[in-house]
Amino acid sequence: MAAKAQPSTAIAHPTADRVIVRGFDLAQELIGSATTTDYFYVLITGSKPTAVQTNILDACIVALAEHGLVPSVQAARMTYAASPEALHGAVAAGLLGAGSVILGSSEDSAHLLASIVEDAAANDRPIDATAKDAVRKLRAAHQPVPGVGHPLHREEDPRATALLAYAKAHGVSGPHTRALAAVVDAVPEIYGRRLPLNVSGAIPAVLLDADFPARAIKGIPLIGRTMSLVAHLLEEQETPIGFALADAAEKAVDYTGPIPS
Repeated sequence: MAAKAQPSTAIAHPTADRVIVRGFDLAQELIGSATTTDYFYVLITGSKPTAVQTNILDACIVALAEHGLVPSVQAARMTYAASPEALHGAVAAGLLGAGSVILGSSEDSAHLLASIVEDAAANDRPIDATAKDAVRKLRAAHQPVPGVGHPLHREEDPRATALLAYAKAHGVSGPHTRALAAVVDAVPEIYGRRLPLNVSGAIPAVLLDADFPARAIKGIPLIGRTMSLVAHLLEEQETPIGFALADAAEKAVDYTGPIPS
């Protein structure tokens, strides 16, 4: 059997008199000088972000952090109502549902946009044509197009519009943003109806154009929603609605099983 490599990490190294994080002295180089967003970027990439990268990352986290009583928030508040001694458990309950439909769709959008840009470059084809082919493949596979459509924002997702405008104003508008626009334009022809761009499509487009690592994009909604969940749970302590949400579910859902005589 081949010898196993020595386990290692390049993220942090604490000693008795200092803490090294990604090659930076935490106390001397990061505390007080790096923002939370800067620090997240350092942890992910090992380097400090440019001012533009910080601004874009900030905007993306803000855009997705809060959206009312969505399923993740309801799960967290009902969990806290049942277990008020475990704030961390309630936050975790809210994050566990981050998947392909809610919160996690930005990751799927990132994969789609990155593949379109890569395929267009590799085959020397226009991004528009490559995007249309990608949408056709999704349609043929009976799959939804990530990054478009929203049950509430049926005409326009204001978060997506604001985020794209903000990125453009900061000079961040490259091939992934163009791929996103091409995907949105292709949907009506291939799916037979117009679907608006949503924030989970805009976030990966601007982040990828700002050279943010694609593999870390799912972390953006997780960080944003964690902040929101803490706020909801603090409110739950003061004005609880967790059991009211559970009661509303009982009243809204009909029982269709057998009833014993």
